[in-house]
Amino acid sequence: MSWIRADGDGVILCLHVQPGARKTEIAGLHGEALKIRLAAPPVDGKANASLIEFLARQLGVAKSAVELLSGATSRAKRVRVGGVNCDAVSAKLS
Repeated sequence: MSWIRADGDGVILCLHVQPGARKTEIAGLHGEALKIRLAAPPVDGKANASLIEFLARQLGVAKSAVELLSGATSRAKRVRVGGVNCDAVSAKLS
């Protein structure tokens, strides 16, 4: 899968995020990225905080294990999740 790759003891996810949606959910693929809809508005970092919380909950890891690498003000984001492997993440997010 092009939206996920191994990185040491974790994975890096390529995401396309749509803030301000009706509900927070995974919406399939968007090009070579996994699309996630967020109910949080794109104001004062609320969408990024919501994204980190959503991913941590879905993957069963602490919020501190989820790190936004790039795209803080963009819909295209790269996120690193520590302590998981590609197969587990793919199974939980697909």
